[in-house]
Amino acid sequence: MGFISLKSWRARSAAQTEAVAALKLQLVEALALGPDDALTVNAIACADPGCPDLETIVLVMRVGEPTRAVKIRRPIEAVELADVLGVVLEERRLRAGRSERARPPLRPACGERAEPPLPGARQAEAKPTRG
Repeated sequence: MGFISLKSWRARSAAQTEAVAALKLQLVEALALGPDDALTVNAIACADPGCPDLETIVLVMRVGEPTRAVKIRRPIEAVELADVLGVVLEERRLRAGRSERARPPLRPACGERAEPPLPGARQAEAKPTRG
């Protein structure tokens, strides 16, 4: 690991702070949080194979409800609009109390395969052709 100057560290820290603040604003608006609700955005190390070194954890704290954690499998600086929408959908699912297996994720997590459809789920079937 190379030497990191204090000036370089401060510039990177300032950029990270700005990225977190911008993401929080997007999420507060997208989640329709009230003035008494709270939201945190943090980067943590991801040890899963195939994941980026850092992933983003969003904690949604609504008054009178349990805290809900939602993962974004990207560093904070790389979060896109689709990820914000994914957080909104996941938080809605968690608020509704649906189980983890109720609906497959929008996309598989790092290092995971897409889940097969649930038994009994309606699927488009190919109709046999008569020849």
